[in-house]
Amino acid sequence: MKSLLDYIRPYRTLAILAPLFMMLEVASELAMPKIMTVLLDQGVAQGDAGFIGKIGGLMLLISVIGIIGGIGCLITSSIVSQRTGTDLRKAAFGKIQEFSFHNIDTFQTPSLITRLTNDITQIQITVLMSLRMLVRAPLLCVGSIIMAFSINVKIATLFLLVVALLALAISLILRAAMPKFKIVQDKLDKVNTVMRECLAGIRVVKAFVRDEYETEKFTDSNMEYKNISVNAFKIMLLIMPTMMILLNGSIVTILWIGGYQAQAGVMGPEDIMAFITYLMQMLMSMMMIAMVFMFMSRAKVSLDRVMEILETVPDISDPANPVAPKEARGRVEYQNVSYRYQLGSGDSVLENVSFIAEQGQTIGILGETGAGKSTLVNLLPRLYDVTEGQILLDGVDVRDYRIKDLRQRVAVVLQETILFSGTIRDNIKWGKGDATEEEIIAAAKAAQAHDFIMELPEQYDTELGQKGVNVSGGQKQRISIARALIQNPDIIIFDDSTSAVDSLTEKKIRQALRESHSKCTKFIIAQRINSVRDVDNILVLSGGRIVAQGNHNYLMETSRDYQEIYASQMKKGVLADE
Repeated sequence: MKSLLDYIRPYRTLAILAPLFMMLEVASELAMPKIMTVLLDQGVAQGDAGFIGKIGGLMLLISVIGIIGGIGCLITSSIVSQRTGTDLRKAAFGKIQEFSFHNIDTFQTPSLITRLTNDITQIQITVLMSLRMLVRAPLLCVGSIIMAFSINVKIATLFLLVVALLALAISLILRAAMPKFKIVQDKLDKVNTVMRECLAGIRVVKAFVRDEYETEKFTDSNMEYKNISVNAFKIMLLIMPTMMILLNGSIVTILWIGGYQAQAGVMGPEDIMAFITYLMQMLMSMMMIAMVFMFMSRAKVSLDRVMEILETVPDISDPANPVAPKEARGRVEYQNVSYRYQLGSGDSVLENVSFIAEQGQTIGILGETGAGKSTLVNLLPRLYDVTEGQILLDGVDVRDYRIKDLRQRVAVVLQETILFSGTIRDNIKWGKGDATEEEIIAAAKAAQAHDFIMELPEQYDTELGQKGVNVSGGQKQRISIARALIQNPDIIIFDDSTSAVDSLTEKKIRQALRESHSKCTKFIIAQRINSVRDVDNILVLSGGRIVAQGNHNYLMETSRDYQEIYASQMKKGVLADE
């Protein structure tokens, strides 16, 4: 829990005030039974109305002080817990922004969501309870024992025995329950994974009428989560019957011993009542301690999961001494580049890849599924890092650039089109936050998005739903292309980013790029030869290797792989003369 204290430390003044306020509340609760005994013994028994009024007023004052203490503790502890959770969530979210694709693949997105939400909520609850109950309960327990000893030492000794027995029982129960809370969070991760996959692919689920299958899959995961949660809390519920057995047994013992003491004139009935009250307070405080430790057990698991994020060292980071090229042109050179995914089988996804892209050239990349096309271009902006070899941008290894500088020079239009909630204008300005209206329109026109945007009721101020659900796939791709073009980068990567765009519109986009971004080096991953037939150089990938490269005419004469792709697309009617 030491790491958690680092996040509580900025609010240490409030964290100190919370226990002090709680001491007022506990002191008032401990004083009440004793004062009540005096009231009954010297006021009610003697019929002294003045004394009763005086003690009654004192009890009212003490009650008000206790209420002030309770409210003060609640306010200060709530502020500390909420601010601690906010800071922890902010730190974890900021850390995730530094992660490479490999780091994100390691944790998996649903697990990261659970850690930023449910896990941090568990920590917040525990901080709140610790500042209240973890202060209140020990003070109430110790105070009750002291007050009991002040009344009758012999019966008070029973309190120590009850505390020892209850502490032993709680310890054994917590030891059995703690390992299960780790499993509970893992099962919650699984529930979130299934739920996220289904909601993200709800259109596919509907199209294939697989709602029953997805419902069954979610039900299975949900039942696993429920069962392990129930098992964990079943163990924790043993605390209550254990406490009740000890409580009732102790009350019977107090009444039995107290009866003999009363007959001997050592104790009065009011003392026995006070004893029972202090016993109840002591056992309730032990119950509170058990509850706090239960939440601390869960919070320990949650804190470990959050700290796993915070303590992760991103495998892609800025170099100690960043280097910048003398002249930024956009020349790219791959030198014997190989890459293998760390979470995979260990086989190379890319092997010994070498080629050069001069400034202003357009490079097409073709190949079957799994050939390594996306991996090839993801290495350039360091979304992953090469395993062997190096990639040079204007003569400087990309690993020697400051990451922010590198990625500002390399714009990427990813295969999966992602738009964010907000207006179309906001989404295009993602590429350049200070873009003018003229720049936004120019980028949209180059991406062939301006015409359909102007047909919308709110035009550029049209609000997009989550992931752009209220525009078509082709429209989303054109908005994402505009987002990349407005950045005015030295290099643009199109990762199969026109797959939902018709051939005529795609041709217009290529023509616009030649005019507006002629000096920009472009990489185009495509499935259709028509998308790359007029580029400067086409790379044909197979099994992670470049098996052929050259322009369309050269490859048609020399490459069997290219010829097969061409023949296959001719047969399917994909190709057309342009």
